Amino acid sequence: MVKILAFAGSGRKDSVNKKVVAIAAKGAQEAGAEVTIVNLEDFDLPIFNEDLEAEKGMPVEAQNFKELLISHDGFLISSPEYNSSYSSLFKNAIDWASRKTADEAPMAAYRGKIAAIMAASPGGLGGMRVLVVLRMLLENLGTMVLPNQKAVSGAFSKFDSDGNITDEKTEKALKSLGKELVETLTKLQG
Repeated sequence: MVKILAFAGSGRKDSVNKKVVAIAAKGAQEAGAEVTIVNLEDFDLPIFNEDLEAEKGMPVEAQNFKELLISHDGFLISSPEYNSSYSSLFKNAIDWASRKTADEAPMAAYRGKIAAIMAASPGGLGGMRVLVVLRMLLENLGTMVLPNQKAVSGAFSKFDSDGNITDEKTEKALKSLGKELVETLTKLQG
């Protein structure tokens, strides 16, 4: 069974990026994948610094996140757009997980993985600019990113007060992205 790790690059409690990645995760589950959804803010990570790493080694929470990445075949990632890029919370977690420990292969958390990316924003572009740099980052780390992606514009208006999506077209596109990731991973593993 295909295993997918889903997370958003936002630490906000009511994040629309957490909501959209959860919808994509549901599409992946419906396509037969085992999906684990995590919140990056649950990993208590210090700001990455090589001096800190040399002095204290890999923090336990960073190792826990890295092991989750390693143990999954692919990723569903939704990112907010902060000044045309991803959040420091996201980048810090990615940086820690990129560090080699023990006898593992370099970039073990990323090499050979496949990701589907998305973004959500209240603005008209829906976080489109962050998808460019997110794709570049992941591919530089050795993760193949699916050509299809989704930018959800006007995201605050697409959910009701209980957090349920109200826009059927957006829901279908997000679930389809999750399904496409599962189908791609299944073909490559077959």
